[in-house]
Amino acid sequence: MDKATKKKLETAGWRTGSTQHFLELTDAEAAFIELKLALAADLRARRLEKHWNQTQVARLIGSSQSRVAKMEAADPSVSIDLLIRALLRLGAERRDVADALAASP
Repeated sequence: MDKATKKKLETAGWRTGSTQHFLELTDAEAAFIELKLALAADLRARRLEKHWNQTQVARLIGSSQSRVAKMEAADPSVSIDLLIRALLRLGAERRDVADALAASP
């Protein structure tokens, strides 16, 4: 949100803050979510880079298209373990996974 919009909202009586504050997340919980989002985004980017659809990725990892969609959305039911295994099956190296994690905000 830009400063002008923030100031306008605050002047109108609205409070602004971060998602972490709104959801009352600890720093560790927020960091965990950011890591999971980074892995999910990297999975989607790798799939698109290969010009594959979710069904093709699902076949490769022995799963379903709907599960791949949940993985790319960082659904709470998806583990970080599953995301990393899928990335490795798509050809990512350990360094690639580390780079994806390092790129998270």
